[in-house]
Amino acid sequence: MNGKLEQAGAQWRLRFERELAHAPETVWRALTEPEHLQAWFPHTIVGEWTVGAPLRFESKYGDFDGQVLACEPPSLLEFSWGPDTIRFEVAPAGDGESCTLTLIDTLEELGKAARDGAGWHTCLDALEDELDGRPAADDSVERWARVHPGYVEAFGPEAATLGPPEAVLADWEAGD
Repeated sequence: MNGKLEQAGAQWRLRFERELAHAPETVWRALTEPEHLQAWFPHTIVGEWTVGAPLRFESKYGDFDGQVLACEPPSLLEFSWGPDTIRFEVAPAGDGESCTLTLIDTLEELGKAARDGAGWHTCLDALEDELDGRPAADDSVERWARVHPGYVEAFGPEAATLGPPEAVLADWEAGD
């Protein structure tokens, strides 16, 4: 488990840091280009990476809106994602052929921290698989189910009052 829950004033944030064996420009493409996003991000993103531009997040579980808040290639991407704010920071490391990726999710409510922590953990694992050019190690549902209990234990019961949406649970039970 590498996600941390932090309090920032009245808000709660999830923070993930991953050391990646890829140049910042390569990671930036994986964060912003549709052919890479489909391998690891939980929704299809419709819109342009321009500050102020509207975004649409689409999936079979429902669609919602957001907006680009910051975009400074290849180091910073921030957008509203429904009621949350997602921030990606890409910092070069060493010789410039590797980098540190930081993901910060400012949460609308504390009760979904364990759920979303396990979700971002799963997404970042899939991002690493995509960057490394290998197939996903396991199904995202299986991966989430494996890491979620650790986030519940680490963050506590108040951060685990919300679980997966009903439509997701129905798909899991059906084996989809």
